Amino acid sequence: IIANEIAPRPHNSGHYTLDACRTSQFEQQVRMLCGLTAGNAELISPVVMINLLGDVWGNSQPHWDKLLAQPDIKLHLYGKKEARAGRKMGHFNVLSADASQAMELASQTFEAIKAD
Repeated sequence: IIANEIAPRPHNSGHYTLDACRTSQFEQQVRMLCGLTAGNAELISPVVMINLLGDVWGNSQPHWDKLLAQPDIKLHLYGKKEARAGRKMGHFNVLSADASQAMELASQTFEAIKAD
């Protein structure tokens, strides 16, 4: 058997659980490793998660003020020093009472934050 990576961690496709579920995927992993029962994974809000790749940075910082002005959008940056095309730099979660409204706000916000 040859393996090039073993990564026993939550997958980034579930990062929306940080803001939209009673128990996040990160807490669930800790609970399992500690032999605890699983937490309640109920979705408490419709959510849309948008990945932020280095392409969004352009030649400067994205327009974070346009994202942070929205109270139902939660920004998560991963602290990487250098933005490069295709490199995942973070994500944001859009919470809403309705998934289609969340998608619309996510699309508008993504376009608004792109750096010049």
